[in-house]
Amino acid sequence: MTAAEIILAVVTLQRAAELVVSRRNTRNLMARGAVEVAPRHYPLIVMVHAAWLISLWVFGRQQPVNVVALGGYLVLQGFRVWILRTLGPRWTTRIIVLPRQPLVSAGPYRFLSHPNYAVVAGEIAVLPLVLDLPLLAIIFTILNAAVLAIRIRAENRALAASCDTMMPGTP
Repeated sequence: MTAAEIILAVVTLQRAAELVVSRRNTRNLMARGAVEVAPRHYPLIVMVHAAWLISLWVFGRQQPVNVVALGGYLVLQGFRVWILRTLGPRWTTRIIVLPRQPLVSAGPYRFLSHPNYAVVAGEIAVLPLVLDLPLLAIIFTILNAAVLAIRIRAENRALAASCDTMMPGTP
């Protein structure tokens, strides 16, 4: 196996594990009365991310590894872990809103409203650069930005509506 293939295998396994965690968290949140909001754009997100990963496997598996870019990618993974730990059982890949619950304002959410999307945008741009694929970095950064524009708008509306339904005095 090449170094690129090892990196891609780790990223692929990481994404698969995150999908398992997301499904579990979604199921548990729904059992507590949560609702999914704006699900129609979700397949588009899945397609962009799957195409990104497949493209990296097709074009990057024999590429040399840029160690500096890899270091940047690893820093992003540290932020990813921080986000996942902060959200805990509320983290999903879908927009799942648990009514009458306060927004998460700890961890990286003290600094950014959508730190997970910032990390994902960085990953989509940086991992192709790790494998010396700047054109893929550009293409998928643009595609991801288009999908995130839809996603963030939908999520902001959902979160605002959820906050509006909170009863006065609820934490």
